[in-house]
Amino acid sequence: MCEKNIWKTFTFFQSADYTQNFLKKCYSQLQFNDLDVKSYENSYTFMYYLEHAEIYYNQSKKSPLAIQPVLMFYGLIHLIKACLLTVDPSYPETTSVMAHGVSSRKRKKQNFQFLHDEVKIQKLGLCTHFANKMFQLNYLEGEKFLMIHLLKQLPELNDCFSYLDHIDPFLFLDQKNGQFTLPISILDHYHMTAERFANYINQKSSGIIEEVQSSKDCIHFTSKKNLPLPFRFHLYNNQYCLPNKLSKEMFLPELIIHYLLLYNLSMIARYETEWWAELLKTRQTYDYPIIQSFIEQTMNKAPYICFEFLNAKIHNEC
Repeated sequence: MCEKNIWKTFTFFQSADYTQNFLKKCYSQLQFNDLDVKSYENSYTFMYYLEHAEIYYNQSKKSPLAIQPVLMFYGLIHLIKACLLTVDPSYPETTSVMAHGVSSRKRKKQNFQFLHDEVKIQKLGLCTHFANKMFQLNYLEGEKFLMIHLLKQLPELNDCFSYLDHIDPFLFLDQKNGQFTLPISILDHYHMTAERFANYINQKSSGIIEEVQSSKDCIHFTSKKNLPLPFRFHLYNNQYCLPNKLSKEMFLPELIIHYLLLYNLSMIARYETEWWAELLKTRQTYDYPIIQSFIEQTMNKAPYICFEFLNAKIHNEC
């Protein structure tokens, strides 16, 4: 999907009649009462969330890097709230779900590097709420994540890390007629036999992946649907990939990863002004090229992920 088309995909939601029918369909799947009333009440809120998200993102494109994370973070929040209205008709039912739901180190240590900073998921707030409602994740409270581990879960940053670290975080799949092919080297990365790897991805995919077979050079399998985690999708290569290292982050939905990274960058841009300004001017460490690359990629990838979530609702794929 090209950058110029990313927001055009949301255009048909800017119709109250269409949006109300769309929400009614979502709520009927939830077996929610008062479908007509709630879908009508939420239709304009849904449209305004999307409209405000686009305004934030468009303004971010025109702004210097120094404030882009702040604008994009609030744009992403509005996209997430629109998605939430499809699975939580009463959102926001309490004020507790309106906080960010994430915390970061308040005072940055000397020689602070963004890549080695971490965030912690709080019990209450938007992060845990949308993780639970949109992805059925209820184990994130108290979890801590390093920025570099999150960044290495984003396929579009593979080339960036490849140049800087000389290591590719992902192995890419070839696809033809519903059959996918992985290099056999994935077994060395995962320290598994072919049989164990086949059982592993079958279990993790809940049966979506079928007919896993191995040959001398490759592993082959088929799937009639989009590949689930731990597989990820590279937006610009139009290609699936698999992390080359086992980690807890490999099963974290990508929308949560973008949310956590933008949260921390927006907090730094707002409250760590001296460090942030020095980073943008001196560019001494790996932080600058990786942050810049992330900002360029999340500009399109996060809205794309949200649209795919809504599109799946349209086609009853969720």
